[in-house]
Amino acid sequence: MKSRIPWTAVRFAGVGVCNTAIDWGLFLLLHGHLGITLANFVSASAGMAFSFVVNGLFTFRAGRLTLRQGLLFVATTGTVMWVAQPLLIHGWLWVLEHLLDDADLRLAAAKLASIACSLALNFAAYRLVVWPVTRQAEPAPR
Repeated sequence: MKSRIPWTAVRFAGVGVCNTAIDWGLFLLLHGHLGITLANFVSASAGMAFSFVVNGLFTFRAGRLTLRQGLLFVATTGTVMWVAQPLLIHGWLWVLEHLLDDADLRLAAAKLASIACSLALNFAAYRLVVWPVTRQAEPAPR
């Protein structure tokens, strides 16, 4: 039997590429001036704003964005991006300390690895909490 990847996951991955570019790029630009935690807060927040709008309307086909969805999104994504991700960055830095000599490369790799870990956490939060599955069938791709 053939396994099909749900279109929601495909759309989420596409949005994730753009969101990652925003988050990672801003983080690399700002960390020297703001430090890891504040730079991560700013870059993750910019990515979150983009992600809320595009994932809500495009990925999960919400039709419209509501205040309730916005609050749930900030609560779930904020927990992942503002709490879990800085911890993941520091954890990855510890892991990479003896694998990569270049500190800038190590930091960039740690941030990128933490984004990858956050991807799974965010998808689960969005699907289960912010935009839960309704009983109607998913529309075919356009």
